[in-house]
Amino acid sequence: MTAPIRPWSRQPILGVDRSTRPRLPIFAATLALCVWGLTAVCGLCAAQAPAPAASKPKVAADAAPAELGKDWVRIRYDKKHQVVAMESAIVRYEPATRDPNASGPPVTVDLVGAVHIGDAAYYDRLNHQFEGYDAMLYELVAPEGTVVERGRGTSNSHPIGALQNGMKSMLNLDHQLEKIDYTKKNFVHADMSPQQFTQAMKDRNEGFLQMYMRLLGQSLAQQSELAAQGESPDMAVFAALFADDRPLRLKRILAKQLADTESLLTSFGGEEGSVLISERNKAALKVLKEQLAAGKKRLAIFYGAGHLADMDQRLREDFGMKPVSITWLTAWDLASKH
Repeated sequence: MTAPIRPWSRQPILGVDRSTRPRLPIFAATLALCVWGLTAVCGLCAAQAPAPAASKPKVAADAAPAELGKDWVRIRYDKKHQVVAMESAIVRYEPATRDPNASGPPVTVDLVGAVHIGDAAYYDRLNHQFEGYDAMLYELVAPEGTVVERGRGTSNSHPIGALQNGMKSMLNLDHQLEKIDYTKKNFVHADMSPQQFTQAMKDRNEGFLQMYMRLLGQSLAQQSELAAQGESPDMAVFAALFADDRPLRLKRILAKQLADTESLLTSFGGEEGSVLISERNKAALKVLKEQLAAGKKRLAIFYGAGHLADMDQRLREDFGMKPVSITWLTAWDLASKH
């Protein structure tokens, strides 16, 4: 019998401003953290990818080979410097050195970044992309054998689930749990169980409040830098809430927050990092080794973008791989429709 999924899907790191007066930049940052889904106890991350895996993606024109594996989320602007999209990267890795006697195409591993609330077209592209892999390793802190029913969504019984559902409606977006098909035969669970996650937290003497305070401090520093540059996230959010095109304006503000949040998470990786990133990445790459040993050639790891800087380093150092190409996929279409 398969283990059921708990009615709550993620438990993002949340908090309040250090002052007694609510501040809209922290409100926006908090919403961004909920979209990103920073922590998971029986939680699920979705991801995104490029064109079908059967065809080799092309290196983006603005990405030098030396820069591959460094950026995972970006904001795209038009010629008038207007925000038109939030995009997430998929980076392909191949062996840095190859046996000259080997035949056939090399093994490839794609790191597929995650945005958990996005456009319906984005998730359609993902479902098509995932069909091309021999093994699609996915993120899910849950008991082994858990089945993710397609279209299940996230429950309002947990406050974070309710907030995510509210954001989905407010921003006219869809939730990954409603759109991604996790029942495909090539999907392979590559994460910790709740018991393993809890024990690892105890072993590292970590807690969610501790991780939140660490992230909040970094976020407040970024807000201070924006204020010093004369930018006013407070007024931007306030104006967006009362605008006729409220969903679009709020998405543009939150997209920038999301891009900043992804960069903040890099401090949670590495051997001195955290269970949230480092230990779960180790669990995922252990499964990758097993799949490679089983002869799989085209593989992907479907994880939150905040995990991928650490995974990039581990693929280079532990697997002898190098990034060879990048493709950007639009998660949020932010172009004006007028």
